[in-house]
Amino acid sequence: MKINITTKNITLDEPLRVFIEQKIGALEKFVQKSPVSVSVEIGKPSRHHKTGSVFYAEVNLKVGGDLLRGEGSNKDLRTAINEARDELHIQIKKLKERRKDLSRKPKK
Repeated sequence: MKINITTKNITLDEPLRVFIEQKIGALEKFVQKSPVSVSVEIGKPSRHHKTGSVFYAEVNLKVGGDLLRGEGSNKDLRTAINEARDELHIQIKKLKERRKDLSRKPKK
């Protein structure tokens, strides 16, 4: 799975890139049979945030013809990435259940 990482108002170092690839790459096992495209955006919403450093992570996952999106924000960037991953994991489960239910539906 190819992961495209973009940043806003921060710099991407090697340990952070590896962390993102491990956490988001772990979702690949749930969508093995479909073509997958992943886009990750991390950063700070602004340079002059009133409450100190607040980070966000936004992950767009294209599975077949469906677009799944997970977002997370926290004072810790790694926690924000984990929040986005957890949200995507829930959405993948829902998508699989929906597909399973549609395949069980009797055809007319």
